[in-house]
Amino acid sequence: MPMGSLSGLQLQFKTSPLFGTALQRRDCSVGTQRIVLKPWVVEAKANTRTESAKTRNIRMRKKFNGTATRPRLSVFCSDKQLYAMVVDDQNKKCLFYANTLQKSIRQDPPCTTIEAAQRVGEEIVKACIDLGINEISSYDRNGLARGEKMQAFEIAISRHGFLPR
Repeated sequence: MPMGSLSGLQLQFKTSPLFGTALQRRDCSVGTQRIVLKPWVVEAKANTRTESAKTRNIRMRKKFNGTATRPRLSVFCSDKQLYAMVVDDQNKKCLFYANTLQKSIRQDPPCTTIEAAQRVGEEIVKACIDLGINEISSYDRNGLARGEKMQAFEIAISRHGFLPR
């Protein structure tokens, strides 16, 4: 149908105090053809799991801040690796950082990723003892679920009493 034939078509808008302006269903006839206009509906999309995990993590970080004597322990676990750091939020500094990709953790003797995650936990504990840190203010999993690597890391940390209750 050529565009020139639709120029005389008028749309009626209906206003609603709750939803604002919306199209009203209207039957129109242009020439010999009949056109039915339907209102345009926009549906809201629910938050995905990753978005809600990020939201939970932001909310948690507002409540718990690490200091030099009681830092925050932040852990991120990807599909293949685990990354952990001890953070002083007041001075915005990372006090210690370890991951399963480090050669000192991975090659001495060669091990799986789960064993490397456990070694990362032991390295974090040693570094905290060297820095004079007796406890951590919060354990930040970045909104992620506990997988096998995360559980192996937590076992190594909890043996020394570093997980807060």
